[in-house]
Amino acid sequence: MDVLTGRTQAELEELLGPSSGPAPLPPYRAAQIFRWISRGARSFEAMTDLPRELRAALGERFSLSSVEAAARLREPGDETEKLTLRLRDGLGIEAVLLSDGAGRKTACLSSQAGCPMGCVFCKTGSLGFRRNLEAAEIVEQFLRLRDGPGDAPRDISRIVVMGMGEPLLNLGELRQALAVLTSPGGCGISKRHITISTCGMAEGIRDLAEHGPRVGLALSLTTADEALRRRLMPVSAAHPLTELKKALRYYQAREGRRITLEMVLLEGINTRKADAEALEDFVRGLETVVNLIPWNAVEGLSFERAPLRSPGSGELAAFTGELARRGIKATMRRRKGSRIGGACGQLAGDLGTGSYSLQSAGRIATPPKRS
Repeated sequence: MDVLTGRTQAELEELLGPSSGPAPLPPYRAAQIFRWISRGARSFEAMTDLPRELRAALGERFSLSSVEAAARLREPGDETEKLTLRLRDGLGIEAVLLSDGAGRKTACLSSQAGCPMGCVFCKTGSLGFRRNLEAAEIVEQFLRLRDGPGDAPRDISRIVVMGMGEPLLNLGELRQALAVLTSPGGCGISKRHITISTCGMAEGIRDLAEHGPRVGLALSLTTADEALRRRLMPVSAAHPLTELKKALRYYQAREGRRITLEMVLLEGINTRKADAEALEDFVRGLETVVNLIPWNAVEGLSFERAPLRSPGSGELAAFTGELARRGIKATMRRRKGSRIGGACGQLAGDLGTGSYSLQSAGRIATPPKRS
């Protein structure tokens, strides 16, 4: 059954209009349906300003959902929520709701089930790749996060596509989803408040610059030492830093926006003076801010047979001091959601059987206290 959730208002007008059969709908009906979908309606029966007969007819032909909420977990103290969703084929994905100190809420969305990038420090990368998500599956992550556990929808003003997967390998469906989410007649999220994070797909960055959407760009850099990056992030073999920097400069020339460089910091690996020096060279000629992310622990991950660890406070202070001495703008990301497996690099879902051991859908659970 065709899912309407990933369609724009214009597409609904075409689908339900003159070419749809003997009883076409006027454009204002498509606009009504689109608004209801954007409000998070789960059924056509909920669309109370549509005639009853029309609601029944729509329910026979179309669906409003391609995902099922399987679990919600909340991080005590910082309001981070992780939502696990089951897809129609049994695969699982995860999305995260983040809150800042000012009350602003950000939806962190996934673009793929699994990930083909294989970054050694990322749990999602260790799972392998299953498939690209469809536009409806991306949109529904936002709608389900916004619904929350209560009756009133939550105000989510920002989106980061930094969840499971490499967004620029699914740019077509992502474009479609963002067209729905940014529509003034629907969710109305400002493109200025949307950021796409990539491991470094040079062609995808150029495609984004040329064809949009005009959103923010973040690069998961981790290190500007080419040899080390290839060992940590296999993508660098096909997309070396020289080509990647050219793509970033092209994007910046067209968009005129600052680029965020994300660095997952690993104890004794990429916090050396040499890493600061390489980063200084890489950012030259670019308008950037570096987002430092102390590694969020994932059991079983290692680098060259040594278990990965997050840097201690002394190592972090020394590295940030070295960056400051070189005039590199850097911020330290506040750790959020790590206890519920919802922090950067921890997302997994259940990609095998489609079964879940977490709390049932619609309930908010908190993880047990550690002894």
